[in-house]
Amino acid sequence: MMARNHIIAAALFAVIGSSLTAGTILPAAASEIKVVVNGAPITDYDISRRAAFLKLQRKKGDAKEELTEEALKRQELRRLNLLVGDGEVNDAFARFATNNKMTLAQLNSVLDKAGVTAQHFKEYIRIQMSWGRALATRNRSQGGAKFTEQDAVQRMLKDGGKKPVSTEYQLQQVIFVVPANKRDRLAKRRSEANAMRAKFNGCDGTRDIAKGTLDVTVRDLGKFIEQELPPEWAAQVKSTSVGHATATLDTDKGVEYLGVCATRQVSDDRVARMVFAQEQNSGKGDATAEAVDKKYLDELRAKAKITNE
Repeated sequence: MMARNHIIAAALFAVIGSSLTAGTILPAAASEIKVVVNGAPITDYDISRRAAFLKLQRKKGDAKEELTEEALKRQELRRLNLLVGDGEVNDAFARFATNNKMTLAQLNSVLDKAGVTAQHFKEYIRIQMSWGRALATRNRSQGGAKFTEQDAVQRMLKDGGKKPVSTEYQLQQVIFVVPANKRDRLAKRRSEANAMRAKFNGCDGTRDIAKGTLDVTVRDLGKFIEQELPPEWAAQVKSTSVGHATATLDTDKGVEYLGVCATRQVSDDRVARMVFAQEQNSGKGDATAEAVDKKYLDELRAKAKITNE
């Protein structure tokens, strides 16, 4: 599901690439409110940009409906603190340009001429990236709840009594705090975080390294087995060796990275339940992911106040 929904779609590459000389005119901005989703307005200008984006993708769809769903998703992602930061969005935007053999200026020009605008595309990127993480979290939590201890025992008996093994990670979190009203400081804080990260040499010395640096929080997070890792960190943690740190990530708190203090192999009943639940979920494939996505949105819509003006 996450791969299919990823914004770097081959079809869109081709269309945007061919639009470099299209010369489409940017529609005039308008400000009439057409939909209100839990108090968040969607204007006819927003709708015109999404309609232009659908046209650019050569994709059929209802622009107003798409934006209504995105408003519901954005509000839920804020509640869960899962909205990705500007740094990740800008990196994805830059990769999109590179993969299309364009400069950022060329990509901005294409989007402006098509009536989409770079900002609209970036917000689309933000929701796509963030929603994939929300679905992964929901999938994992629901799957774990449904796979009982008795289910795990039956599965182990079927496998000849063999318990699955997982990696346990002991983690440390380093946060370069950026207040919500000072997000313009993210680039500077990211640079500072990367400089400190380069000095990371095991969790014991982190607090000494952080001394004298303002607004830095160091937290010992404890131990997590692989299946418990937050989706936004999982791939990085698994690819980071002991005594080293992950790459930085922009979050709602500021700029963060995780240190991998220690790892070990573990095998117990809790691990068995989580490993088997993950296998069960991954085996269900895209059909289940789509069903989870639809059910999630249906629940959000049922609780929402949506007014068409």
